Amino acid sequence: MNNHRRRVVVTGMGAVTPIGIGIEEYWNNAVAGMSGGGNITCFDTAQYDTKIACEVKNFNPLNFMDRKASNRMDLFTQYAMAAAEMAFKHSGLSLEIENRERIGVIFGSGIGGMWTWHKQMHEMYTGGPGRISPFFVPMMIADIAAGQISMRFGFKGPNYATTSACATSSHAIADAFMLIQRGDAEVMFCGGSEAAITPMGVGGFNAMKAMSTRNDEPQKASRPFDAQRDGFVMGEGGGVLVLEELTHALDRGATIYAEVGGIGLTADAHHITAPAPGGEGAVRSMRICIQDAGLKPEDVDYINAHGTSTPYNDKSESEAIRTLFGEHAYMLHVTSTKSMIGHLLGAAGAVEAIITSLSIQNDLLTPTINYENPDPECDLNYVPNQAMKKTVNVAISNTFGFGGHNASILLKKYPLN
Repeated sequence: MNNHRRRVVVTGMGAVTPIGIGIEEYWNNAVAGMSGGGNITCFDTAQYDTKIACEVKNFNPLNFMDRKASNRMDLFTQYAMAAAEMAFKHSGLSLEIENRERIGVIFGSGIGGMWTWHKQMHEMYTGGPGRISPFFVPMMIADIAAGQISMRFGFKGPNYATTSACATSSHAIADAFMLIQRGDAEVMFCGGSEAAITPMGVGGFNAMKAMSTRNDEPQKASRPFDAQRDGFVMGEGGGVLVLEELTHALDRGATIYAEVGGIGLTADAHHITAPAPGGEGAVRSMRICIQDAGLKPEDVDYINAHGTSTPYNDKSESEAIRTLFGEHAYMLHVTSTKSMIGHLLGAAGAVEAIITSLSIQNDLLTPTINYENPDPECDLNYVPNQAMKKTVNVAISNTFGFGGHNASILLKKYPLN
């Protein structure tokens, strides 16, 4: 058997986002163009340049786990567990039937347990090292969400975390795809979560001048590709996709939402934060994922862009799309989910791949909201402000991270007409 030919499909999804908990609420609010922006409520922002973020609303970890478990998890892990529980139910998998040694988990976080770090540093400074919790390290480390998911369900297949800044959860999806392709697993739970709306998280990105300071209009602050964009708006949450070998999915009668056609992983090798000139690394990652799928650039209908609402990223990504697709760049459609949910950092790739999969399933594109002032350097069709009906057979989800990490995931309709 040629393992490289094993086909991989999406059979379940779960999400915790600033505009909805659960796939149905998240998707419906994204179609409606809801903004998750608002004033930061979890700490005092009086001394901060940025006072706004896209926080998750109405999240209760006790809806997904018992109190003892939640008390031993950082918020980013709670988001991960909630998303995994919802994805498991959405997939229709049965633990009584499945071979758990053939199910794995790859789940990452760009930063990890920021709230745990913040609280335990306070304990140490006020009471000395004897006040540090014995759970400090296992609550903080970025790989613990992957471990907790595997323990919750008893999954004994491949299990680890990815950490590549904003590309983290797209790398998790890519690795899960490759492991199924080569025959190391039949099912993989993959994705990422982040809970970095903390004093140090916001302060650090403010120090870099990377975040929007449009504090008087928090719902309009995230405006990818708009000429008046002034930085990203931080989001939080998590997303899980269930990837499954096609025959395995068909044999159990699973609902298939999309097929993973190909992946493209590259490095800019240029700068710690700035994209390579002309989006050169992004061009290659998109080209490679299209080639990996055995398709051509003109086959692509839709790109769920990285679209951060920062001046350089949006310009660079638009240029990369024009470079790779030529005239076809003006025929395909490009959207930024971050216009609604903000930038979920390490979780961005997963929650955006979920939107991409649902766009394929529903032939419906969610809008790029807050697009009011065209930028001559960003001149593509960004589906401004209102959802759009469109047949979507082939789509790419882009994520690009600090350090020059680029990941492009090609998703396609199953069966592809």
